[in-house]
This record gives sequence, structure tokens and C-alpha cells, in this order.
Amino acid sequence: MRALVVTNMYPSPARPALGSFVRDQVQALRRIDGLDVQLYAFAPGGPRSYARAARDLRRRYGAAEPFDVVHAHFGLTAWPALAVRARKRVVTLHGNDLYHPRSRPITTAVLGRMDLVATPTERFAAEVPGAGTRHSVAILPCGIDVERFRPLDRHAARERLGLEPDGRYLLFPYDPSRPVKRADRARELARSAAAELLTLGNVEPDEVPYWVNAANAVVCPADWETFGLACLEALACDVPVLARPTGAHPEALRGVAGTYCGEWDLAAWQAALEPHLAASDPRVQGRARALDFSSDALAERVAVAWRWLASESPAPPLYSPTEAPTEPPRGALLS
Repeated sequence: MRALVVTNMYPSPARPALGSFVRDQVQALRRIDGLDVQLYAFAPGGPRSYARAARDLRRRYGAAEPFDVVHAHFGLTAWPALAVRARKRVVTLHGNDLYHPRSRPITTAVLGRMDLVATPTERFAAEVPGAGTRHSVAILPCGIDVERFRPLDRHAARERLGLEPDGRYLLFPYDPSRPVKRADRARELARSAAAELLTLGNVEPDEVPYWVNAANAVVCPADWETFGLACLEALACDVPVLARPTGAHPEALRGVAGTYCGEWDLAAWQAALEPHLAASDPRVQGRARALDFSSDALAERVAVAWRWLASESPAPPLYSPTEAPTEPPRGALLS
């Protein structure tokens, strides 16, 4: 099967962290027997960047044999991907493409041209207009790199980062300038627990696993998550996680002792956190759960969806509407 992935969410020298989960999925798909996966990645930007991408795609592939599948990552990229001949078309939505007021009408307008729409969770699928009725929607999240994110010696990680060996550290695994991630809650929790808050705003991607392993716990108090990779990356390192029940957090943390998934309440979060701050090397048994969300495991689900579109296999996990959509906070910009 020949497939082309089209995306403007992909790491570059200027933005090494952008779309690393898409890169990981593409690499995992290329490891699956029977798939020939090509990639077209272009820099994000305004309307001109999409027009340039469409022209370039037409120049490169316009006269070529149709791909079995053309799979766009991010709703707006589905438009330039139409320049490539394809037997079947897929788009994976990631959040801002559906929730941003400028992107939403452009994204929803292209869905009728897709053979399959993919989302990372059922809750997000419920937000897609016509999901399960006008549009077939599959739950196809991108996974995490469990080779990068693995348990590392906490003392060595702290030494590498210049942190105190016996410090009380919380990690807020996002850019604190993004309001929806709620750095204010993380700061309040750190103050009340007499801990130092670490953040990832300017951390190089290759250094992130050391920051995760250096922390007593990772805190994810966001108003809204499309999926929640940071929570899963912490689990892959066996590091305790406290998170709000949004995105994949409830599924990922359910039954993992030492983790906490609940609505924001300072006293409850502090009580869940305190044992991890008191321990010299706090760990949870989270890696086994995280392996279910690895890039390799979830790429297999994408391969199933592609083969289903080609009538080569049973259907992937398709969304069926069972509950009313839950709107994100007004004006929230997601990742």
C-alpha cells in the first residue's frame, strides 16, 4: 500500500518540537510491513503557505499514479493535499483546526471530501459536525516515543540539569505562556506544597525526558486537552502524574496507583501530591499503560484504518455518537 502523509506539523531546525508526534507516527508507519509511506511536510503559515504547498504537491505528484491513501495531519492541510491524486483520503484533526474560530469553517468545509476523519479521542470525535452520521470518524491518536521517554536515574537527571539532589520539584510539561494549560494552577499548587515549579517553555526536545525524570511529579491541570501526550510521557518514565479528566487522561491514569485524575481542587491535588514530595525517588508503575499508547502501537491502528479503506481488513475503531458534545472553554487554543 502506497500512502502519502501531508502535514504542516513537523519538526524543523527552527521549531524542533513542532509536531514531533506526527514525525513519530510516520516513522512507526514506515516500520510496518506492506506500507510504503512517503511524507510531504511544509512550514505552517497563512493562506500563502497552503497555496504554495498545493502548487508544489501538484508539481511533484500531479502526473503520478494515485496513492492508495493520502493522509493529512491538521484540518487545513487537507486542502492542499487535494492536489494529489488518491484512491482514499484521510484527515487527522488535532484541536486548533476545529476549535479556532478562523480555522473551524475552513476545516469543516473540507470534511465532505474525506473518506475518513480521524480524531485522538471519542470526546473530541463528538465535536466533529456529522461525526458517525455524515462522516466516518476513527479514533486514531498519535503515540509517544517510548524509547525516548523511559525511566532514567533521578539523581543523574537532576545533576545533569543543575537541580538540587533533594529538592521538591513539580514539572509543568508545557509552555507556561499558553493560558489553556493553566500554569496559574500549577504555580498555586507548587506554592502550597513548598515545591519548586519547573516548566518546559524553552527546553530542547531531547532534554525533556531528563526534566520528566528529575521531577517528583508531573502536573497537567489544563482546562482542555485534545489528547494529552505529556501525561503519557510521564507514565512512560514511571513518574507520578496529577491531571484533570480531559483528553486521554482518564483512560491513561485509570487504575495506576499513585496517579491522580480529578477536577481542579487545590486541597485534593495537594493531598495526592504530598507522598511524592516526601519520597526520595517517587515512582509509579505507569510504563506498562504507556506502552499501549506508544507510537508503534497506535500506528498499527492507522494501518488498520488504511487497509479498511482499501477493503483489505475489518473496520478500525469507529466513533458512534452516544453523547452530546462537550464544548471547550470559549476562546481556548489547543494542542
